[in-house]
Amino acid sequence: MNLDEYIGNKIRELRNQYGLTQEELADRTELTKGFISQLERGLSSASVATLSDIVTCLGSNLSDFFREEAGTQMVFGEKDVSTKVDRDGNTIKWLVPTAQRRSMEPILVTLKPGQSLDEDKPHEGEEFGYVLSGSIILHYGDQAYPVHAGESFIYETDHSHYLSGSPDGEATVLWISCPPSF
Repeated sequence: MNLDEYIGNKIRELRNQYGLTQEELADRTELTKGFISQLERGLSSASVATLSDIVTCLGSNLSDFFREEAGTQMVFGEKDVSTKVDRDGNTIKWLVPTAQRRSMEPILVTLKPGQSLDEDKPHEGEEFGYVLSGSIILHYGDQAYPVHAGESFIYETDHSHYLSGSPDGEATVLWISCPPSF
């Protein structure tokens, strides 16, 4: 991993911990969403002043941002989980705070009845999900697939995709992105 990718992953990790979208971070730092996206993917680099502004908006400083962690954490608990509730009441929990430095990112999604997550545009990677409870609808391109508790799904992310909850009740899904994209 090169320095730009390392910095991008750290920024994405901090942004997700605070439950911010790229657009929200861009607004707070007076940058564009496109720049934040490129920065997080290691496709662009920031000046020291810009990086300092971004890191400050994410509740850190440059010294802590570049400090290496002593040892690799392998077990994560409730204190490590970062949670966001969207405008429709759906809950997204990032289960591993350091997932952005890994090749996959596990999240736990709870969908309210009849509600949907935002549509993801095609991007690089694969995603896997396992429905822990309830039922969902997997929207992939022009297709819709019902998925029930105890069933799983996997797909390449080369089509637009999103999940919606069944109108019958709440659903919980373990969702894993590879590479991390949330």
